[in-house]
Amino acid sequence: MPDTTDSLKHYLEAADGAGRLMAHAHLLIRLRHAYQEIAPTYLQQASMLANYKNAASDKIVVIHAHSGTIAAKLRQIAPRLAEGFCQRGFECNEVRIKVQVPKTSSERPPPRPKPLSANTYGVLAQLRERLPENSALQHSLSHLLARCILKH
Repeated sequence: MPDTTDSLKHYLEAADGAGRLMAHAHLLIRLRHAYQEIAPTYLQQASMLANYKNAASDKIVVIHAHSGTIAAKLRQIAPRLAEGFCQRGFECNEVRIKVQVPKTSSERPPPRPKPLSANTYGVLAQLRERLPENSALQHSLSHLLARCILKH
């Protein structure tokens, strides 16, 4: 029975397996390190190296900017970025900048309770008591008072 470790390694390194994918992934990692050396810090933090396209005579580095403003600044220095990649041993005759807004979490953090002074809490509690029983406003005030924190 063949060793599964050897067969997995062979698959990952074979040209018809994941070999090309692994080689491209390693290239992207090296390009990202180079990008961190070349680009100004404030632009690095608002962008990321996304891909490398090696088509015929075109060697293109693709960078995703988090906003249009960052994209405009990166486009201004694109020739310098291309030169920096070349100086570090990568073939690059073009740097393409695309706007790709990062995905944000759709989950909102729970609202933080805001502290109320004892006086404000007392006024709202008195108002709640004077409202008609089971009214929507009385229910809302009860909910608010149950969630609030008193200032000390």
